[in-house]
Amino acid sequence: MDHDTAESLIESYVGGWRDGDRARIFGTLDEGCMIVESYGPVYRGAERVGQWIDKWFGEGNTVDGWEVTSFFVGDSRAAFEWRFECTYHGERAAFEGASVVEFSGGKIARLREYCTTGDLYEWEGEWRS
Repeated sequence: MDHDTAESLIESYVGGWRDGDRARIFGTLDEGCMIVESYGPVYRGAERVGQWIDKWFGEGNTVDGWEVTSFFVGDSRAAFEWRFECTYHGERAAFEGASVVEFSGGKIARLREYCTTGDLYEWEGEWRS
């Protein structure tokens, strides 16, 4: 997949989450897609992804920001880094991470997220606990 098409597809997926737009999210996904969230849940197939989206937004959760900070495209894969902010069950949260994406038929076939587990800091020779 070429760089511009891949970037547009991912921006549409991310933008769909930011806007709470189920149709926009689905417009980027292959019917047999698989999404792996950074903390473990796996959603296989469009029906299960739809259940997840409906439950997530249906509980009043919001994506307050999702900024893509870097982007790389290979032949049928892409990777992007991001900063994510949300309100989940009434609690604000923010963290940084990265996603690896596989494409098939011009859609997202697989997306796997990874996230940082703490705040980023400059190492000064001492380890924080």
